[in-house]
Amino acid sequence: QVQLVESGGGLVQTGDSLRLSCAASGRTFDIYAVGWFRQAPGKEREFIAAILSTGGLTNYAGSMKGRFTISRHNAESTVYLQMDSLKPEDTAVYYCAAKQYVGSVVFRTGYNYWGQGTQVTVSS
Repeated sequence: QVQLVESGGGLVQTGDSLRLSCAASGRTFDIYAVGWFRQAPGKEREFIAAILSTGGLTNYAGSMKGRFTISRHNAESTVYLQMDSLKPEDTAVYYCAAKQYVGSVVFRTGYNYWGQGTQVTVSS
């Protein structure tokens, strides 16, 4: 089992930055990749970015490139999502997820474990 806990969300203004954290515990050596997703009210959960446990290769959704940066601190089993130049349309619940098996990191159905989510609200 893997447990994931997100933190770092909050209420910010347009143009501000936030850094979200995802702390993993349990069988972290089983993790192939960690991804970040978000879900706005009335919308489907969408992929933001992912990072592989081995090698640190990253993958971003096209619309997220440039403003969002995923990184990791292996010793602390923590993955971060740096979000810059935030916009009101970035308002959503942000989730991190862990994937055990090799395969596409884009599809949420491929992830085995999910955190509880952290709310990010961007005011105009």
